[in-house]
Amino acid sequence: MTGNNTIKSNTAHPIDKRKNSTLRLVAWEITRNCNLACMHCRASSTKGPYDREIDTPGALRLLDQIAEVGNPIVILTGGEPLLRPDIFNVASYGTDKGLRMVMATNGTLITKAFAKQMADSGIKRISVSLDGATDESHDSFRGVVDAFSESLRGIELAKEAGIEFQINTTITKVNLDQISKIQELGIKIGAVAHHIFLLVPTGRGKYIIDQEINADEYETILNWFYDQREKTSLQLKATCAPQYYRILRQRAKEEGKPVTFKTHGLDAVTRGCLGGTGFCFVSHRGIVQPCGFLHLDCGDITKTSFTDIWNNSKTFLSLRNYDNLKGKCGKCEFRKVCGGCRARAYEATGDHLAEEPLCNYQPTSIEK
Repeated sequence: MTGNNTIKSNTAHPIDKRKNSTLRLVAWEITRNCNLACMHCRASSTKGPYDREIDTPGALRLLDQIAEVGNPIVILTGGEPLLRPDIFNVASYGTDKGLRMVMATNGTLITKAFAKQMADSGIKRISVSLDGATDESHDSFRGVVDAFSESLRGIELAKEAGIEFQINTTITKVNLDQISKIQELGIKIGAVAHHIFLLVPTGRGKYIIDQEINADEYETILNWFYDQREKTSLQLKATCAPQYYRILRQRAKEEGKPVTFKTHGLDAVTRGCLGGTGFCFVSHRGIVQPCGFLHLDCGDITKTSFTDIWNNSKTFLSLRNYDNLKGKCGKCEFRKVCGGCRARAYEATGDHLAEEPLCNYQPTSIEK
């Protein structure tokens, strides 16, 4: 991979154990280059090239440093990760380090050869976004004709190579009425999971903010998603939708059911917003953020080690103390399991600790 971005080696640094938080997931924008032009893209990705992307030696050093922090799932994302020439070398290296390597791809570039290389490099699962249940609706969302059919073709090739896949769906007013059909399609084509994402208006997403669903629609779709737990074989997870983890507990209590959740793997149900607490994002240039939608520079891995950033970033430390939350989020009895979307709060107010703007729940201020 061409580029000149390198990663600084670790230096001795005493780690305050009180600052540590278990690292569960790292989303790594391994390239910003992309072959699609999705209307909601947080990175406004286009066909590159992009300068200063981390080169191959730097990429391997980053994986070394991630492995020093823990054994998280590493999501190779983009852009479109298959446009990076060394992608399978990087994936293989991570697998050999004991990291759980997965890939977020739009699926359109998967060939039989790529599918085999995915499997050989240790990629256990891919996620492919389906934002419409038909060619017309999905292609319109993704900005390229035939994206839908090419994604489905890529999925079939991955399945033939023995790679499991999940479907991801970003929910907006445009496709709100198609969510059940998208889920039915996922079952039909053999998906193992359905992860829904609620639009965060960053990147190109700012230009479709009028298509963002409102708080009442948000609550309705998350309750519908809860109801599917008893109706589908798919593993279900809501992302950028932390209120779902409040609803899980509310509904379980109403129904007299124990609150039991899967606590490991890509479908782990832990808490709502994981930004800076169990999850972080690394940009194509090495900037670490709480998540891909929350554009706060928490450190540069070309200047500071990933270990130091994860354990000592002031932003990360602020997010790990839920008592720092403001407004009704700070008073909410569900703040430790929900936390509100920090990216949505930041985009609305400029303060990542402000209350979630798309929540209609009124706290009772009784600790759960």
